[in-house]
Amino acid sequence: MSLPSDGNQLVNVVVLLGAAVVAVPLFKRLGLGSVLGYLAAGLVIGPFGLGFFSDPKSILHVAELGVVMFLFIIGLEMQPSRLWKLRGEIFGLGVAQVLACGALLTGVGLLAGLSGPAAFMAAMGFVLSSTAIVMQILGERGETASSQGQRIVSILLLEDLAIVPLLALASLLAPAGGAEQGDPWLQAAIAMGCILALLAAGRWLLNPLFRLLAAAHAREVMTAAALLVVLGAALLMELGGLSMAMGAFLAGVLLSESTFRHQLEAEIEPFRGILLGLFFLGVGMSLDLAAVAREWPLILAAVAVFMLVKSLGVYAVARALRASHAEAVTRSALLAQGGEFAFVLYGAAAAAGIFDAHTGAVLTAVVIISMALTPLCVLALRWLLPKPAPSMEGVDVAKDLDGCVLIVGFGRFGQIVTQAMLARGLKVSILDTDTDAIRAAAKWGVKVYYGDGTRVDMLRTAGAENAQVILICIDNPVSISHMVKLVKAEFPLVKVVVRAYDRIHSLALAKEGVDYQVRETLESALVFGEAALRAVGVPPDEAAEVVQDVRRRDTDRFELEVAGGLFAGRSLLYGNMSAPADGRNDKPDRETGAAPSTPTA
Repeated sequence: MSLPSDGNQLVNVVVLLGAAVVAVPLFKRLGLGSVLGYLAAGLVIGPFGLGFFSDPKSILHVAELGVVMFLFIIGLEMQPSRLWKLRGEIFGLGVAQVLACGALLTGVGLLAGLSGPAAFMAAMGFVLSSTAIVMQILGERGETASSQGQRIVSILLLEDLAIVPLLALASLLAPAGGAEQGDPWLQAAIAMGCILALLAAGRWLLNPLFRLLAAAHAREVMTAAALLVVLGAALLMELGGLSMAMGAFLAGVLLSESTFRHQLEAEIEPFRGILLGLFFLGVGMSLDLAAVAREWPLILAAVAVFMLVKSLGVYAVARALRASHAEAVTRSALLAQGGEFAFVLYGAAAAAGIFDAHTGAVLTAVVIISMALTPLCVLALRWLLPKPAPSMEGVDVAKDLDGCVLIVGFGRFGQIVTQAMLARGLKVSILDTDTDAIRAAAKWGVKVYYGDGTRVDMLRTAGAENAQVILICIDNPVSISHMVKLVKAEFPLVKVVVRAYDRIHSLALAKEGVDYQVRETLESALVFGEAALRAVGVPPDEAAEVVQDVRRRDTDRFELEVAGGLFAGRSLLYGNMSAPADGRNDKPDRETGAAPSTPTA
């Protein structure tokens, strides 16, 4: 990989890094993910773009090294114990989806006129969804740890595992009559011997080796050893006629239960992102724009058909295994694309002679476009799946309540407040709109009713009119202020005690005439400060006295601010400057009304 004239490798490195630094943040800002940023950057600087790089073979070598490292990291995460715990979902749901979608897409390839091996490889490459994109979307949606998210993760794990036998199949499906093949039984024996040698090294040599190196306390040697294991395993598999990626994966699995696993991850992690980026850059460089321009009707048709057929396959498998309609549609949208391993498999198929260069370029373009469309598919879920109403199973709606204390909001703050009321034996009525939290509270012996405290009809049915006090414990300042105005207008004789967000919010609530308000972090911060004083050696009595002084000053300052505005009590605030800066910014913030440089906690 070099520039045409002087072969300056440093220029190559600068171009690679510059392209990634510009493209990746831009694509992430657009919500398209870093993978597509790398692909686009590689396309721009590659031989079919601006032409900074012109040697496709060198590009593929860079890409292959990235895949080797990627599969080693995946292998490290595939501990046999973890795989066993998820065996039902991985090897049940995952296998069912891969086989069903693979069969459907192979049929599409055959109908399109591809040969059997080519149709199979094209289909299986597209079956392997993009782990990078799907995991990123699940993380952004906060669904990685949910039951639905765990099922999707299990499918991705199976697809990651599937690349290993698929790479082996690419060699087996290679057409005969090309290069000299040799004795197939001898080749199989050599391959099996290399695998057994790698397994033996992992079982008896790797742990003693890393213990010996750890005793030397030389981190750079541990890093070198980790790279040696990865690249050595890859080389051994290549010598055996197998995939380098397969060797790296097996090395990762062998080390996944090692006591040095976490240290190995820490040593490899700096290389992981860079090499993955190089892999995606290399793939982008390999995209033949001339072929795309010539075949764009075919490519767009293939994207539409492949994504539609795969989505239908994912949906059918999900419904057959008793997933809800909403979960099946969500899974179809997330997994409809091809992924990173398609590039690996298509490259292996092209090297084995299953694909010609033109077919490989078309299929690669199909996968890249499908990856780019995935965020749009997820956005479409908002229209396909309207937000479901919360399940009311095991939840009672507030009606004809008569507690002397009405508590609105049963989050972390409201739960602690409730304990004080119940400890005194008071009859309380508690409202919340989170049905999961209501069901969870029942397991702890606390009855919470479903009710929206910002609606006057809900407050009436919850007994607000006959309550002695209403405690507003929710954490949304806008909703709190709205509720205070509502209660003061509809139930003027009822006392109102409110959780305030910050000082600005407290001042606004005081002007609304609430009976008591407290900033949500005030008391916990004072207790924290007292503990910090003790930690630096201040005697307990003196620490308590200091905190009491801060509390008294805060109260006095607040009273002055209610009468004279935010800066009225500034002289009571301790500071670490001899005098306030004369040029302070007194312009109020557009949202809070506070001067940006003023402490408002």
